[in-house]
Parts: sequence; structure tokens; C-alpha cells
Amino acid sequence: MTVPQHSTPRICFVGLGNLSVLAPEYGRHGVGGAELQQTLLARALVAQGYDVSMVVADHGQPDGAAWEGIRTYKAYRPGAGLPVLRFIHPRWTGLWAAMKRARADIYYASCAGALIGQVALFARLNGAKVVFRVASNSDCDPGSLLIRYWRDKRLYRYGLRRADVVLAQTPEQQQALLKNFRRDSRVVPSMTEANGRRLDFAARDISVLWVGNIRALKRPELLLEAARKLPHLAFHIIGGPVAGHESVYESVRAAALQVPNVQFHGPVPYHAVGQFYERARVFVGTSEIEGFPNTYLQAWARGTPVVAFLDPEQLIARNGMGRAVTSVAQMCEAIAALSDDAHTWEIASQRSRDYMDNRFNATRMTAPYIQALSNLYERAAPVRAT
Repeated sequence: MTVPQHSTPRICFVGLGNLSVLAPEYGRHGVGGAELQQTLLARALVAQGYDVSMVVADHGQPDGAAWEGIRTYKAYRPGAGLPVLRFIHPRWTGLWAAMKRARADIYYASCAGALIGQVALFARLNGAKVVFRVASNSDCDPGSLLIRYWRDKRLYRYGLRRADVVLAQTPEQQQALLKNFRRDSRVVPSMTEANGRRLDFAARDISVLWVGNIRALKRPELLLEAARKLPHLAFHIIGGPVAGHESVYESVRAAALQVPNVQFHGPVPYHAVGQFYERARVFVGTSEIEGFPNTYLQAWARGTPVVAFLDPEQLIARNGMGRAVTSVAQMCEAIAALSDDAHTWEIASQRSRDYMDNRFNATRMTAPYIQALSNLYERAAPVRAT
């Protein structure tokens, strides 16, 4: 094996939406869970002395601009190019050109879609390695993939097969990948930020908070149903539209305006969302399918209990950090109990804080990723791209 020229791998996170998390001045472009996870890990690796870069969308920022020690290379403008043809140029060509400028040893991508196939093919041609991280349970099931085009599904299968390491969020995802795609993976914890205020019960003026990109599978209409049944509580909804699902956003926005105790904020930059978690007594999750929601971690880190339909690894139920529910009636009962009863809320809030303090420190979160990257780099050949 050829000896590498540097002691730690150069890592490039390929996440076109990452700039919204990394740079506050570009926060208006919207954030998903994969973008948050990539950026938190990138920051943690920089703190450990790694050479880290990102391939991001072109929002007018200078190419090569750096934030917090992370250099960014822009691929293409989101709206550039002609329909159909733009899949090749400027999107695919722009992506590969930015990856080439990054000159990384390891490229890291997330989410089911064409992107991981494009990244894997580039890496194969340029002597680099690829890490793919599952972003949702739907990534692990061919029947549930949130991928529109046959072309993109083929590229996803290619990328999943060719990735050198696949990271799953939960044991359930690990088992599903093996069963449905015959793909081995390793489970790693989600990253989260541990900062933020932990206000007491009386200081919180938002009864119920909902945060997410507004699309059908998130089922925000269930929250509106709960708001109508609990008119004495203040409900706040934060979220922006998703490309291709704009009608869902408009429908939810219009319906929310008709419910007096609901405040619809629309999209809020990631860097400004934390204050809402701090002010909320309860965070509610209504999704029918997801991975490990970042929103849960953001809520628990601030001592905010979670009421949700999804309970990965039964964390909510086992640790008493809120309530896991299966119906709107149960959701309303749980919301009322936690929002109206200071004693009940304090128990769940304290358990949430304890869980985050014990499990989610920087060293513990980052260690499995560093191990995976280091093991991979030991087998990596030098990068040939120039």
C-alpha cells in the first residue's frame, strides 16, 4: 500500500444544502436533518485537527470561502440550466468540478438519491473513498424511497453498493439495509449541539412547538387537529416548503391561519430556531416515517419533552422524556398533561436533560465517526484528482 502524504484524511462533505447551517447569512435557504448532521460533524472534525471541506450549492458566495475552518466549493446554482438537460449540465458537471477542487481522500454524502451514485462514481475514478450516511428509514426500503425518477433510483443503488462505508442511525435501519439491499452498515449516534438555555416551566410561553420541512409525510395536519381540540394552549409551527410539495405548504399555512391558537411562522433560519425550543413546554413530532429526528435532540438538549408518533429504539418511552403516542387522542392527552402540569413536566424535562448530558458529549458523539474514517483511510490510495 502506498503511504499517504498526510497523517489524517482530507474529508469533503457533499451536501448542497449545507451552507444554510454553516453560514448564518445564507440561512434563509432552508435546512434538513442531513444538512445539520453533516455540518455538526464537520465542525467536530475541524476541532480534532482534520482538514475538512464541503461541496455546496452556489448562492453567490465566493468559491473557496471558509467558515469555522471549513472550506466550501460551490457546485451550481439551484435554478440554473434547462429542464432535463440540467441533470448533466450544470448539475453533474458542476458537482464533479467542485469535488475535484476539494481534492479529498474521503467524500461523505447523505440521503437516498442520485447524489450518492454520482459521488461514488467520481471517487472510483479518482482513487478516493466514500462514506454514505442514512438519513431516514425510507432510505433502507426500496418500496419507501423518496426518489421520484427511475434514473435516480438506479444511481442510488449504485452508490449504496459502491460506498466504502455505510452509516446507519439505528439498529432498525441497519437490519433493513441488510434485508432489503444486502448492504452491511454500522450504527453511529446522531450529532447534536448541547448549547442553549434550559428555562423552567413558568418561563416558557409556548405550549406546543412543531418544527419541520412541511410535506405530506410529516403530517402537520395532525397538529392542527390537536390545536382545535386544545384551544387553551398556544401552538407554534415552524417550517418551509419543500420543492415539489409547495401545495402542501400552502394548504397547511392557510389552515393554520384559521385556528386562533396557532401561530404559523413559516421558514425560520436554523440559527434562530433554538430560542423556540427554549420557550416551548412540549415539542410534538407527527411524522409517519423518519430516521432519528434531529428535532428530538434539539428539544431534549434544552429540557423540552417530546410527544411523538415515532419513537426510535423506544427512547421516549424507556427514558420518560415525553410520551410516545399512536393516535391524535393520545397526543392531545400527552400534550395537556405536560403543558398544564408543572410537576409532570419537570420530571420529563429533567430526564431529557440527564439523557443528553450523559449520552451526547462531543467526544462520545464523534469517536465512532473518527474510527470509521481512520479505518477507511488506512486502506485508501492517494487521491489522483488535481
